[in-house]
Amino acid sequence: MEATFRSLCECIDAIRRTRGSNAKIRRCAGFLSALQSNDDVRLAAQFIGEGAFASISSRKASIGSRTAGLAASSFCEIDYDLVFKPCRTATGSNSETIGRLMENIPEAAIKRSPEEISLPEMEEWFFRLSEVSSRDAKSGLLHAMWSRMTPVEIVYSIRMMGQGSLRIGFETRSLVSAISKAFSEDREEIRFVHMITGSIGRTAELARSGKLHEAGFKMFHPLSFMLASPIENRAVEDVSGYVAEEKFDGMRAQVHADGGKVEIYSRDLNQITGSFPEVVRFFASAQLSSTVLDGEICVFMDDRIMPFQMLQKRMGIKKPDKKIQSQYPVLFIAFDLLAHDGQTVFEQTLEERRDLLEKLSDQYGIPVTTRFELNDEDDVEELFNRAVSHGNEGLMLKKRFSRYEYGQRGKTWLKVKEPGGSFDTVIMYAHAGSGRRGGLYSDFTLGISVKEDERYEEEYIPIGKAYGGYTDQELKRLNTELKKLAVERYGPTLGLKPGIVVEIEFDDIQINKRTKAGYTLRLPRFRAIRWDLAPDDSDTLKDVEKAFERKMERDRLPQSVNPSFKISSR
Repeated sequence: MEATFRSLCECIDAIRRTRGSNAKIRRCAGFLSALQSNDDVRLAAQFIGEGAFASISSRKASIGSRTAGLAASSFCEIDYDLVFKPCRTATGSNSETIGRLMENIPEAAIKRSPEEISLPEMEEWFFRLSEVSSRDAKSGLLHAMWSRMTPVEIVYSIRMMGQGSLRIGFETRSLVSAISKAFSEDREEIRFVHMITGSIGRTAELARSGKLHEAGFKMFHPLSFMLASPIENRAVEDVSGYVAEEKFDGMRAQVHADGGKVEIYSRDLNQITGSFPEVVRFFASAQLSSTVLDGEICVFMDDRIMPFQMLQKRMGIKKPDKKIQSQYPVLFIAFDLLAHDGQTVFEQTLEERRDLLEKLSDQYGIPVTTRFELNDEDDVEELFNRAVSHGNEGLMLKKRFSRYEYGQRGKTWLKVKEPGGSFDTVIMYAHAGSGRRGGLYSDFTLGISVKEDERYEEEYIPIGKAYGGYTDQELKRLNTELKKLAVERYGPTLGLKPGIVVEIEFDDIQINKRTKAGYTLRLPRFRAIRWDLAPDDSDTLKDVEKAFERKMERDRLPQSVNPSFKISSR
């Protein structure tokens, strides 16, 4: 099959509309197996699983939502503030809004003459967009690209440039299975190669050519991170076989160090070395031999791990000056070892990796987490409360004899966290779901009251989006009631008059000046549908501001450190 960007996007959209993980995998595998070249396989897998560029690439298309929205408004000959922004608020998606405008506005249709764009040609478009910096230059390239595309290509090209999920219910685990099925290779070997290459596109290329065995570990090449599964409460059914560590309020990171050369990678495999020069100095002075560490970067002051919001002051600053480093001093605290002396150790058990890590800590003074033994649920409760008193997020429970299971979630690592709080909110918009929930409104934009806030003219403004935490029965009832409140329809989105109150819980409140509220809720989800409450009972923006202030001012007990910076035990 001749691969084109259009055929890839049509396949991606078909995967979105397909129900069931196995059926999605079969559809993707069929597309990959029909491709005629390694390059097409590499790019197809990359575009589906990583975005415009490979995860290990330092390139970014850098097309923000405002830039794309302004470019689309110009292309469609509409007003950005009066037309585009209300449409985006209604759909809850920048890319979906642009796709629908392209499809329905005659001025946009006239400008488009869709052509067959090959995958290498599409890669070149992405490269060209990454090379320009001005908004006008980006807009010009987007106009030229869109003039050759269908709406479905426009939608998914925008999502690819965001380097995040395509939002089709098909994440990395499923793509690994699709590659395995397409080229009759062992799934675990595919996963292993994905970890050590850091690129799902390169992994697919090696699988097609039968060269998975050629993949090898390389220093300064980020490895896929192991992920933890959340548990909703602190009652763990069986703690035997687990050890506990405090879950710090920081940023997950991977340090590669070999002699004086040090590089740091974020969880999304981007290099962030320049943002944390004190971490670089520490490891450069240690002169480690080809070592890779997994851990957390935290702001550490007065023997306390400070709130994540303080770490945000450092994130994104490529060359922080001495003042910033002094105001927000950071520490890298290791909790796992992935390689040493140029050899990977992630296939060894947690116990074995920990022994090696502690030896390195003793020798070089590397900060490491402290592990706690668990005998019963009371230990989990005690340790959880202790972690919270330190201002930390909660606990990590890890199986003693587990391997480093990169790139997937399971029961090997569990995270026990305290919800950041809850607010009573009003459903403002309902968005149609896909896959198993196709035909139902299952994604919701939730608002808080600003009726008595002189800063705003609206009655409610969005504070978050949630698409989980309810039962199937609750979702059916919600859909019945939503239709009674619908006042506008924007394709798959309903605009609603205030009527349904939902109590949402969340992990954290973060400042976000790009939103109307000025804040973002991290991982909001339904806690309860409050049929007993009216919209006037919802919380206000001032309630959000007060909750944020309380978090920042909360006392944190010190976590004393010994000369090697180990967090002390009970």
